[in-house]
Amino acid sequence: MARVVMQAVVSVDGYIALPDDTVGPLFDWYDNGDVTIRANDTWAFNVGRASADYVRPFWDAVKVTVIGRHLFDTTDGWSGVPAAGDELVVVTHRPLPEEWRARFPAAPFHTAGSVEDAIALAKERAGDGLVCVCAGDVGGQAFSAGLVDEVAMDVAPVVLGEGVRFFGDHTGTVLLGDPDQVVQGDRVLHLHYTVRR
Repeated sequence: MARVVMQAVVSVDGYIALPDDTVGPLFDWYDNGDVTIRANDTWAFNVGRASADYVRPFWDAVKVTVIGRHLFDTTDGWSGVPAAGDELVVVTHRPLPEEWRARFPAAPFHTAGSVEDAIALAKERAGDGLVCVCAGDVGGQAFSAGLVDEVAMDVAPVVLGEGVRFFGDHTGTVLLGDPDQVVQGDRVLHLHYTVRR
């Protein structure tokens, strides 16, 4: 059965983007090393050895990514190529734009009308693989609904002061296990937790 991990690069004060949806220096660590890693056939990054050893197996395990419509629109659907995994599920109440579908007819993208439906579809499509739900509003909804099994944070050493929160609008207390992975990279700290049930 697929596991669901909520993941993003995050500032020390808990933001995954600035208010205008830019990421500022959060992703600087993706281009400050001498080890090339590939998220897919389209994107390559040069990170330090410790980050490469952590990120490669994670990306290899991801089969389906779940995002919200806002991130889809902001990134133009990553030009039809999922940022991680083989397929992507977009939580949306509107069909994906016809002009986008015409430009990327073979894009392995699916839509779902709710976070619950998106996670269910993603788990079905992922088989025994990993479902990665992007942090932020959709990730926070999945987390609040008890649909997230693990939390992975790539903590960049920056304080943004405001912006898009890692856990979206989630409020309340949820206990995580102790971090089962703590990897110090170059300008990033990789943390992985299991959600207590």
